[in-house]
Amino acid sequence: MVEGGIFLVDKPAGVSSFAVVARLRRVLKMKKVGHAGTLDPFATGLLVLCAGRPATKLIDRLMVGDKEYLATAQLGVETDTQDGEGRILRQEAVPVYSPEEIESCLATFRGRQLQTPPAFSALKHQGKPLYHYARKGIEVIKEPRQVEISLLQRTDGQGPVGGEGAQLSFRVVCSKGTYIRTLATDIGRRLGCGAYLLQLRRLRSGCFSVDGSLQWQDLEGEVGLQRCLDKMISVEEACKLLQ
Repeated sequence: MVEGGIFLVDKPAGVSSFAVVARLRRVLKMKKVGHAGTLDPFATGLLVLCAGRPATKLIDRLMVGDKEYLATAQLGVETDTQDGEGRILRQEAVPVYSPEEIESCLATFRGRQLQTPPAFSALKHQGKPLYHYARKGIEVIKEPRQVEISLLQRTDGQGPVGGEGAQLSFRVVCSKGTYIRTLATDIGRRLGCGAYLLQLRRLRSGCFSVDGSLQWQDLEGEVGLQRCLDKMISVEEACKLLQ
């Protein structure tokens, strides 16, 4: 009988966070499985899953730490979901931005700031997620929240960016509650051409890293249970890491 623990999974693109939770439930034969922060279906990377009541009690503590991401923004287009799955709201030609212009733009987003949560998010309003209202065309504007971006740097070289199909890739380390979709959109607006989040990968959440985590294919087959148990982090170990 598995009492539970913490499981780190590298979520692939095209799979929902709930599907990962559901598959781990089947492998472990446990109902009490939760996550410490979702990823959108198009995103990849680290999901921190907690199985068993002693582990799920740690979820709030596990969600507090900083997050690290690799992201790519598609310049010249804005969508209503701030990602590639939404309806196009605006399209602009993308001028050529010098490295200095890009750095000047990114610099304005470093440090503490107020960020307005996106309409298509799981943030609750009167007990329901914002995307519930957005899909019905009901506008719910949440108050801006304070977030902190401690690191924001390009990962696509130091050259100019612009022209048709231009993209901007960057690494970001940020506080809990920071929306990278909103950050990508805001960067595009600050540049003047608009943008949406094209790709996202979570590398780290608090003290946990995606390195060495379980793969999607590990959560299936007759040896799936043993693979999970081999990489399980006990509640005791997790508590020590959180100190």
